[in-house]
Amino acid sequence: MEILWVLMALVMLGFVLLQLSRRRRGAVGLVEPGHPDAADPANYGFAREEELDVRMPGPDQDLLDVLDLVQRTQDYRGAQQLLAGTEAEGERRWQRVQAFAGAASLELRQRPGGVGETPGGQWLRVWRAEAPKDAGGAAVHAEFLVQQAWRTATPGTDEFRIIMEEAKAACGEAALLAPGDPIPYLVELSVARGLGYSREEFEQLWLKILDRAPHHMGAHLAALQYWCEKWHGSRELAYSFAEAAAARAPRGSLLAAMPLFAVFEHLPEVNLVSGFYQSEVVTKAVHGALHAVHSARPDDPMQAHVRHLLVFFLVRGERWAEAMNQLTVIDGHVGALPWTLSPDPAAEFAVYRALAVAGYEANGGSPATLPH
Repeated sequence: MEILWVLMALVMLGFVLLQLSRRRRGAVGLVEPGHPDAADPANYGFAREEELDVRMPGPDQDLLDVLDLVQRTQDYRGAQQLLAGTEAEGERRWQRVQAFAGAASLELRQRPGGVGETPGGQWLRVWRAEAPKDAGGAAVHAEFLVQQAWRTATPGTDEFRIIMEEAKAACGEAALLAPGDPIPYLVELSVARGLGYSREEFEQLWLKILDRAPHHMGAHLAALQYWCEKWHGSRELAYSFAEAAAARAPRGSLLAAMPLFAVFEHLPEVNLVSGFYQSEVVTKAVHGALHAVHSARPDDPMQAHVRHLLVFFLVRGERWAEAMNQLTVIDGHVGALPWTLSPDPAAEFAVYRALAVAGYEANGGSPATLPH
């Protein structure tokens, strides 16, 4: 009991010191939108909160068009054609598989079906029935099962394990249909985390991915989860995995940003250290991520993921101008970490964006001084 009181006192002391520190530095705080001191993100051409797209981290108009068509007509063939024309080893195919699976899962949740009612996501079931040898449909089905497990069941329960075992079998079927395709094994990374693969089993799975797509950013982000402290690893193992990926990243690869994701996954719940977001470990990871987005291809679909996380760290570190530079690139889409961890991703993003704008203007910035 005495230890508990000591911890509570430390938390309160840390909070007081933080407030005093902020006052001395003139730190920026939020005010009501109509307040005279409120900075207006609209002055920078940013989208209104209600216009923010929570489905994806960045633009993919082809995907949006096909998703709209499939959900409106319940005809899977548009999705089938889009995946067939998307490079198997690329990041965009993985994102599209996730998007189609997520759409089917959301439809099913909204319309679970009943007497005389067709359940949502019926187009995916028809896809698998009419084209059982289609690798794209098999991959989407496997990912659909994974998302169903995480959304509808609790890890560790029989229900969760049953769905995950079904997903594992679906991954195997998808892999047989396209032996060189890394996607079925990427899907299985989530299965490995959910079912608690041994490290030897996980390493064998990871080698299959490295053989097919050694520099796949999405695969590395999925694998990082397994090595995190909250799942089957530790802070040290996660950092080691991320730093090794960054060290072997080829020129122009976003893998150099992996340490920033490892830092994010192990943020302290209560930070009593003043200036944590200016600390050496955070600063080094942020610089690696900034270098990665500056040297990556402009059309790399994983850039948005890195930039969204950079906004979080740059705002927390009161690096307002750099945060604004990222916002000019990614604004409009919020389907990425860290916003997707919030019940209202658009609102969470809007708060950080408002802080960035306010901090930028408090230090002499304006729409005229922000490069686009």
